[in-house]
Amino acid sequence: MAQLAYLPERGVIEIGGIDRVAFLQGLVSNDVTRAAPGHCVWSALLTPQGRYRAEFFIFATDDALLLDAPRIAIPDIITRLSRFRLRSKVTLTDRSEAFAVHAGWDGHVATGIASPDPRLEAAGVRILAPARLDGSAGPETYLAHRLALGLPDHADLEPDTTLLMEAGFGDLHGIDWDKGCYMGQELTARTRYRGLVKRRLIPVEAGSELPERGSITAGEREAGDLRTHSGRRGLAMLRIDQLDQPLRIGTIAITPALPDWLHLPATPAPIEKASA
Repeated sequence: MAQLAYLPERGVIEIGGIDRVAFLQGLVSNDVTRAAPGHCVWSALLTPQGRYRAEFFIFATDDALLLDAPRIAIPDIITRLSRFRLRSKVTLTDRSEAFAVHAGWDGHVATGIASPDPRLEAAGVRILAPARLDGSAGPETYLAHRLALGLPDHADLEPDTTLLMEAGFGDLHGIDWDKGCYMGQELTARTRYRGLVKRRLIPVEAGSELPERGSITAGEREAGDLRTHSGRRGLAMLRIDQLDQPLRIGTIAITPALPDWLHLPATPAPIEKASA
């Protein structure tokens, strides 16, 4: 059965002007030139030191780029992008009140400003509409879908701390390795080619309802921490070298449930993958 969810925690930034593509191309992790009507790209804005600041989907219309971004991060995104505008002929506008962001999956047919979710086919489609679409469910419906697939979101990531390779951007088509320089590229490339990733954002399952947040331990050792969750399923940032150990959050035992798309640089012991 086709599913459709309204995502009120997402907003839209409009980037206009004749230099919009070249301007954004030098600042974000993916190839902006691949954004076209009916095909968005998923990308990230990093700090100059290569740490995560925000993620967004880049849509292209005939006269603008539209960024489907976390509402909470939009003021920071606009401020940071504005610092690099210099003589570029671009405009940056918060258009969150003009668009309602939706996600559809399980066969939902999208029209208007829409695109397949570039991260994963099973994720469905992203939709920018002028108002909330009829029949759309609330964000909790999409949260369950997202967690089942193990897809990251701004709520799971730590600005100024998280590396893109820790968060799955390399596996989920959020980085273009051939596009050339962009802000934070050096550290991102180094973590890939030198195998420096020591932790990953990984789906986990528990035998009982998970707490709001908390530290995850492997015996006496710190193994990571819980991020977004719903019921018995969640995402956790975990040390790769602890994945073969019994893991707990407080008194609750948790189990990593690796989706098929996730590739670890090193796994201490075989872990059964969960089908997406």
